[in-house]
Amino acid sequence: MSATTTRSSGTPARRRRPDDTKLALLFILPATIGLLVFLVWPLLTGIYYSFTKYTTLTPPVWVGLDNYQAMLADPVFWNSLKVTILYVLINIGVQTVVALVIAVLMQRLTQSTWLRSLVLAPYLVSNVVAAIVFLWMLDTQLGIVNIFLDAIGVGTIQFWASETWVIPTVALVNVWRHMGYTALLIFAGLQAIPEQLYEAARTEGAGEIQMFRRITLPLLRPILALVLIMTVIGSFQVFDTVSVTTQGGPADASRVLQMYIYQNAFAEYEFGYASALSVALLLILMVISFAQNWLTRAGQSDLD
Repeated sequence: MSATTTRSSGTPARRRRPDDTKLALLFILPATIGLLVFLVWPLLTGIYYSFTKYTTLTPPVWVGLDNYQAMLADPVFWNSLKVTILYVLINIGVQTVVALVIAVLMQRLTQSTWLRSLVLAPYLVSNVVAAIVFLWMLDTQLGIVNIFLDAIGVGTIQFWASETWVIPTVALVNVWRHMGYTALLIFAGLQAIPEQLYEAARTEGAGEIQMFRRITLPLLRPILALVLIMTVIGSFQVFDTVSVTTQGGPADASRVLQMYIYQNAFAEYEFGYASALSVALLLILMVISFAQNWLTRAGQSDLD
């Protein structure tokens, strides 16, 4: 009797929430299977093959650290790494600056959805298609760019055949393709900055340049750090533009690391050595990503 009275006079008993664990696991199961099959398993297999001599024609033979020792003594590997770093520096430097300018202009001058879509349009073009188009446009004899340069008296530039020009050319082609996507990421970060800060700065007499230096850049740091990490990882993995345009030439001047891995694996069938090169690239990207995250304090916001 007392228990019934207490329940009726007190707070009603809470209903037990249904356990959705099984339903949640069912929803994430396809993605988990895809992750294991297409990422985790190839990663573990590649690490194993990096310690073997494997040519697909014979079973893999365990050789320990021989592939890594050969890699450290391989001048082509070091040249590929140097070429890749040069490409990354040019691509990231130009792309980040141009994308930042475009994002700020979109925020300050226009809110047009049509214009934002136009900025993103190059990113929707396939890398292979973009490479083929620029291969024709920058051709030494028939390319429209060199025809224009000849017309204004600059002279012909061997964009694809010059050891000096080939990496900057490849980098700027990819800047053209990716800068719109990068600009939209930065634009999203700009939208999170409170407008009241700019209004207060204008009240104090600050100009556009001062507001950019003292408000926009500091508060944009987390998204810029994220963009830099993403673009650096993507830049180190450049392959299709080089494969379509130069095949690593002239004289290894554009043989980036991904191109060298591909040639070892599918031209020379040295899958063990190619796997060792891939593991080395993975370690390089991990170190760079952790260093960038730590130096830029990507997980912290100045808005807090």
